Amino acid sequence: METFSADRAAELAVVERSGFVESRHLGAAAVVSPEGELVRSLGDSAAAIYPRSALKPFQAIASLKAGAPLRGAQVAIAAGSHEGSFEHMKVVAGMLQAAGLTPGHLQCPAAYPKDDAARAYLVSHEKGRQRIAFNCSGKHAAFLWACAHNDWDTETYLEPDHPLQRLVLEIVEEATGERVQHVGVDGCGAPVPTMSLNGLAKAYSTLGAGIRNISADARMATMATAMNDYPEMVQNHGRPNTLVMEELDVVAKFGAEGILAIGTREGAGVAVKALDGSPRAITMVALSLLAQEGYVDPQIADDLISRTTPPINGADVRVGEIRLGGAFNPEATVEDDPGVADASEGLE
Repeated sequence: METFSADRAAELAVVERSGFVESRHLGAAAVVSPEGELVRSLGDSAAAIYPRSALKPFQAIASLKAGAPLRGAQVAIAAGSHEGSFEHMKVVAGMLQAAGLTPGHLQCPAAYPKDDAARAYLVSHEKGRQRIAFNCSGKHAAFLWACAHNDWDTETYLEPDHPLQRLVLEIVEEATGERVQHVGVDGCGAPVPTMSLNGLAKAYSTLGAGIRNISADARMATMATAMNDYPEMVQNHGRPNTLVMEELDVVAKFGAEGILAIGTREGAGVAVKALDGSPRAITMVALSLLAQEGYVDPQIADDLISRTTPPINGADVRVGEIRLGGAFNPEATVEDDPGVADASEGLE
């Protein structure tokens, strides 16, 4: 099994240096309306992809449904790819302590924090890599808390046939409207199912609509509201996902290998996959699609794009830019896109 190939991709972005286009980012994207309809598709958005860490909110919803009594920042960090700041590690440690467990029960890899201050502390005090500093430790702590609540085995909580992981798949299928066709292993060791970008955008459409919405599914609303209220727990202060949530009142979550999904409070959703796995243009692509379809304020989107898209420099001088690619030809439509066989596929 494999994802879409280059001939079924769209040119999402190009990198220009000194007037010369030196790189092109191919990929696919899907935009879903608040009514749940696919309104725009670039490339083969119906092809299978791994959502990677963009799956985390739904894995955390499974922990909530299984009885993990997560609250506030704990909910947000369970859905996050945090950077291991002191603040992040304190929240995760508190979750484990409340569950009667320790960082030794985590089965995610050990890592140094991406947060500069926390990393410097661990290095200077010769404490080495820590599992609690790994970016998925919040998700794993929520998994373990759910297991402790149900007296489920905490040694096998990452096995695909574990009751918690079976619950994750049920929630994923309900949120995406798709049957899971394949389950792999994510970088943190947890199962990761395939889905289409259409399905991922639909899932984030539903998730975004849960922000401070008492009429939404209770766990979906809890997850979306916590992510929106504690965006620094989802990534870190000043980082792209956190900035986007702070400025646009949305939920946003990246995933490894060039994945990003965003859901708006009004219920629109977008999902992007860069085929080369690079994340450097995905925020620009996702926000541009939402703005062009009228789902976010274009001026705020443009400001965020300028703050989250890496500059193209020569020494300390800007000599180029990353800009939208040929797929954003304003004359193009979903029907005109040669990379899409059927834009509605995958939304059944």
